Amino acid sequence: MADPRFYLLYKGMYMPVYFYSPESLKCWEEFAFRSDDIIIATYPKSGTNWALEIAPLVMSGGDPSLVDSVSTWERSVLVGQAKVSLTDLDSTPSPRIFATHYHYSAMPRSFFQVKPKVINVMRNPKDVLISAFHYFGSVKYHPNPGTLRDFLHKFLDGHVAFGSWFDHVKSWLSAEDKTHILYLTYEDMLGDPGPPAGGWRMAEFFEKPLEAKVIDEIADRCLFQNMKKNSGKPSGSKDHLPVQVFLGKELRQAVWRMAEFLEKPLEAEVIDEITICSRT
Repeated sequence: MADPRFYLLYKGMYMPVYFYSPESLKCWEEFAFRSDDIIIATYPKSGTNWALEIAPLVMSGGDPSLVDSVSTWERSVLVGQAKVSLTDLDSTPSPRIFATHYHYSAMPRSFFQVKPKVINVMRNPKDVLISAFHYFGSVKYHPNPGTLRDFLHKFLDGHVAFGSWFDHVKSWLSAEDKTHILYLTYEDMLGDPGPPAGGWRMAEFFEKPLEAKVIDEIADRCLFQNMKKNSGKPSGSKDHLPVQVFLGKELRQAVWRMAEFLEKPLEAEVIDEITICSRT
């Protein structure tokens, strides 16, 4: 069983109490989706931020104005969180882009009624495990993961945030109506042809015809090394992970984990450079 000091159990999922409350979950059950909403549905550490970077660029025809000026978690909120219940999403113009880590069966009634478009991104569970292990150890709203062996057992038993990876993936793959769901894998988007494949498939799914040049520009912008270059913009991930959540661990370790959380792999030399700069 997951630590009740950090999680509350909701429909088979362990919800971090730092972000979720019984009241916010009740609001979630009454949440009104629109048919033209777009939902990025992932298990944690499976490419959520990456998909949230690509999708609005596709919808805007490659125009980066919104992505550059508004942080990820302001333009693409994680629905169901306590802060969302206080946000007036009804006035947000369409198409709204949301993110969720919920299992398919835990989606609210309106989801099944209006059938908004869903981008479901899946990632190799081994990589999810390693990423989550380092991330959980760097923030205060998850319990200390212990050793990797300890965390492996928790992960396999589903005693981690949002429950079992296996149950999550199975729930979305077993959706009763798949006509409004696009399935992508993190690995396909990393491989050849990489982000262009994700861009093409999203554009086709959104019925948003784009020229090859625009798709290439979106793909180039969403390569990890280029997202790193654009990190001077307001970053949703940084907003979502405030400085105070760190537990005062050694700075190099914190930088490494931040890079992992932002899904921006950095070489050891780069981590060292950032650490040195941060100390001066």
